[in-house]
Amino acid sequence: MPKSLTEWLQHLETLHPAEIDLGLERVSRVAERMGLFENPIAKQVVVVAGTNGKGSTLAIADAVARGHGLRVGTYSSPHLLRYNERVKIDGQEIKDQPLVEGFERVEQARLQAPEISLTYFEAGTLCALWCLAQENLDLAVLEIGLGGRLDAVNIIDADVAVVTTIAQDHASFLGTDISQIGLEKAGIFRPLRPAILGSQSLPSSVADTAIALAAPVYRLGLAFNHSADSKGNLPWCWHGLTSEGDTISLDALPDPGLPIDNAATALQALAMTGLALMQKATQNALAQVQLPGRMQWLGQWCLDVGHNPHAAAYLAYRLPSPPEGGRQWALIGMLNDKDADGVIAALAPRITDWVCVTLDGERGRKADELAKRITAQGGCVHCCADSPEAGVEALAPLLAPNDRVLVTGSFFTVAALLARPLPQAQ
Repeated sequence: MPKSLTEWLQHLETLHPAEIDLGLERVSRVAERMGLFENPIAKQVVVVAGTNGKGSTLAIADAVARGHGLRVGTYSSPHLLRYNERVKIDGQEIKDQPLVEGFERVEQARLQAPEISLTYFEAGTLCALWCLAQENLDLAVLEIGLGGRLDAVNIIDADVAVVTTIAQDHASFLGTDISQIGLEKAGIFRPLRPAILGSQSLPSSVADTAIALAAPVYRLGLAFNHSADSKGNLPWCWHGLTSEGDTISLDALPDPGLPIDNAATALQALAMTGLALMQKATQNALAQVQLPGRMQWLGQWCLDVGHNPHAAAYLAYRLPSPPEGGRQWALIGMLNDKDADGVIAALAPRITDWVCVTLDGERGRKADELAKRITAQGGCVHCCADSPEAGVEALAPLLAPNDRVLVTGSFFTVAALLARPLPQAQ
């Protein structure tokens, strides 16, 4: 067997003929062999699905729960710089050794006769669940990878299930019909267990699925709400329900730097676990929550992993204007299976100048192809580069002190630049 985490991750890439192969049969059989269904992985489990907002909701729920003294474990994907980011215990990235041991357990179970093939994500999910199960957790918050109903995370029954938003993404796997996408996301709901709906514009298929399961529905704008607009104007207040059905309000909450809808949704999900939300603990947690790659400012540079039109529209709305006389640049790199035209159209009203970069790999989109789409919409493309790093080098001498740069389009684009210092105009 592989010995190091690096060796394991390389090994996982060879196990299955397809990168994505949705379905629960194979992963459930291996989980059963591992004994993952014998005991709950935590006293309470929250599962979060949605096209956008999953990571923000998870990060806020994690921070607030820990702020109330709970021992919390989280599983999210993808990672930006280190695989260890995917599994956190009490806010800290897991060490290599537990992951190595977890992958060994997965491999031992997988190789039992008859041998079962797993994708990289499926093996990683089983490893993460095994690691979390060793930690005597009060709460586990799990992020769905893709879809919901057939995602590997969905082998776990959620005590509280959250759907944040519904929009088009991963069309080759989920299709383009919003109602059907809603059905897939709602596949994480369980009979008689709370279903939290984190948007006021979800397709009816989401609530209908919960109702058919007799799952109590808690919808943003009805069962719970907030007093802030989507720019996060301060202070904001949250109004929701406890697990006993009593009303509760928290006032003077700070802007977490993430969508307020997601913050309100995270609070309602925690309330449904039975957590008694306290004013001061919630305020402190929201003031400290961090999620790299989401409206993350590094001097003149704003890094955001938004990669579909829905995310880009929110980003454009939140993006502040540069100082007077400054230009609003976008350094953008995207994958081939993403709606580039939709993303460009959403960002175009806020962007004055563009730099296009190529992303590596079979799914990577070429910079010149992106540039053609931008110019077709009337945008000004200054240059194309063969990597995000090369894009920074090309842009650096063009930057003025009052300019701002948005780095966006993909996790891969942001990850490439998080690991290096970014030039600041003097």
